Amino acid sequence: MTPEQLADRFEAAAKRISPAVARGIDHTATLGIARIRGNASGRPGPNVISGDYRSSWQPRPARARRLPYGAMCTLATDAPQARRLEWGFTGIDSIGRHYNQPPFPHVEPAIDFIGGTLLASMRFAVAEVLA
Repeated sequence: MTPEQLADRFEAAAKRISPAVARGIDHTATLGIARIRGNASGRPGPNVISGDYRSSWQPRPARARRLPYGAMCTLATDAPQARRLEWGFTGIDSIGRHYNQPPFPHVEPAIDFIGGTLLASMRFAVAEVLA
C-alpha cells in the first residue's frame, strides 16, 4: 500500500468514525441502563415496590450526542431518592425526619461492566471504519 492509498483510507475512516462511535455509545448506554436497572431490582440494591425508580434511569440525551470524531451520553435519573439509595443517609432531613438508611449500591457495581462494554464498543468502531 502506498502512502497515498493509506492517506485515502484514513481520510475515509475519519468520515465514518463519528457514526460508528455514536452507535457504540448507544449500545453501551442501553446495556449500562439495563445493568443499573437490574442492580436496582432488589437486594443488594434497593427493594422494588412500584418500578418507578428503576424506569427513571435513562440515557441523556436519548440517542448519543455527536461530537467531532466522537459522541457522548450520560446515564442518569431525576429521581430524588437516587443519592440516598446509592450512598445511604444518616441524619435529619429537611422536614425533621430522622433516618439511618444504609446504602444500597446499584450504580457503582455497574461501572466496571459499563467501562468494559464501552472499551469493546470503541474497539469495534475502529475496526469497522478501518476494514
